[in-house]
Amino acid sequence: MATATTSPITDYRQEWFEIEDATYLNAAGQAPMPKASHRAVQAALEWKKNPHHMPDSAYFEVPNRIRASIAQLIGGKPEEIALTTGASTGMSAVAYGLTWKPGDEILTAKGEFPLQYATWKPMEAREGIVLKIVAPRDRFITADDFLTAITPKTRMVSVSLVRFDNGVLLDAARIAAACHAQGALLLLDVSQCCGGIPLDVAELGADFLVCAGYKWLLSPYGTGFFWAKIEHTDDMRPGPFYWAAAEGAEIFHSLAHENPKLTRGARRWDMAETSNYFNFAAMDASLQFVLQLGPATVEAHNRKLIDLLFERLPKDRCVPASPLDSAQRGPYGCFAARTPEKTAELYHKLLKEKIITSLREGNIRVSPHVYNTERDIDRLISAITI
Repeated sequence: MATATTSPITDYRQEWFEIEDATYLNAAGQAPMPKASHRAVQAALEWKKNPHHMPDSAYFEVPNRIRASIAQLIGGKPEEIALTTGASTGMSAVAYGLTWKPGDEILTAKGEFPLQYATWKPMEAREGIVLKIVAPRDRFITADDFLTAITPKTRMVSVSLVRFDNGVLLDAARIAAACHAQGALLLLDVSQCCGGIPLDVAELGADFLVCAGYKWLLSPYGTGFFWAKIEHTDDMRPGPFYWAAAEGAEIFHSLAHENPKLTRGARRWDMAETSNYFNFAAMDASLQFVLQLGPATVEAHNRKLIDLLFERLPKDRCVPASPLDSAQRGPYGCFAARTPEKTAELYHKLLKEKIITSLREGNIRVSPHVYNTERDIDRLISAITI
C-alpha cells in the first residue's frame, strides 16, 4: 500500500487540496486530509477491487505501522496502543477494565466535552463511584483547581489536556504528580492537541490517553487511539477482545484456538476489523505526514496566527476567550462578542462570508493549520469589522 512520502517538503500548504470556496479555520472540528492520505485510500480501494492482490500480511502491516507512528508521536510503546474509532472506545476500556469500589471518586472539569459525563455518570449507578465536577476558581480551569479538589477517595482525574471550548492547556504533570502521590490515576483526552503540539507521555505523567483521529492527526472520522501504560493493562479485568489480538492470529491457516491467549498490552481494545483498509490506510499516511511535519511546526505556526488574531480583534466588539499567553493554550484560540447573542450573530456572519470556524459554548473557535496564512486571519478580522 502507498505510504506518505519522506522526501523534504518546503511548502506544506501544497500537501493539501486547495479549499477554493472558503477560508477554512476549523481543524479542531474536522481537519482536511492531506493529499498523501487521499492517495492511500485510493490504493486501498484497489485492494478491495481486486482482493486476490491483498496479501494476508496486509491485515497486520497497516495497524502495526500506525501503532509505531503513534508511539513515536507520544513517546510511548507500540504495544501500549489500541486502534479505535475515536476517544470513546478508550474511555469505555478504562471504565470497564478497572476494578472499582463504591465511593471511588472520578474528578472531571465543569464544562468538559460530553464524553466525560457520558462515560462516568452511568458508572455511578453501575459501580457506585462518585463523579465530582471541578469548577474553576478564576476564569479558566487550572491544575490548582484539581489539586484542591483531590481527596483520599479520589481514584482518577479524567479530563481534556486541551479544552474544546476555550483552548486552555492544563499542566498535566502537576495533576499527575498529585494523583500518583496517593495512588490515583490520570486519564487525558488529547483529541484537541495530539499532532498539534508536542506530547510526551513520560513528561505528562498520564496513565491513559484517549484521542480522536479526525482533528490534529489529520485522519478520517471514525479513527483514533487508546494508550495505556502496560502495567495498567496487565492489571485490568478480563473481558471479550477482538480475535486478532490473540497470539498467533496472523497465521490465517490455523485460527481455531479454543482457548486463545491474549497478546500483552492494549491490543485487546482494538476496534474490530482493525485493518479497516479505507480508514486506517488514510490514518497510516496521515500519521507519517504528521511526524514529518512535526507537531512543533504546527504549534509555532498556529501560535503566530492566534497571537495575530488576538492582537487585531476589534476590542470594542470582541474579547479573547482563550488565555493570551500561548504557553497556556493549545493549538487554537477562541473569542466572543460582547453578548452571547452577538457572538452567535457574528459566527453566522462569518459562515455567510464562507469563513469556517466553530461555535462552541458561546465562543467562536478559530483553529488554523499550516495550510492557513496571515491572509486568512486578515479576512476574518475584516469580516468582523465591516
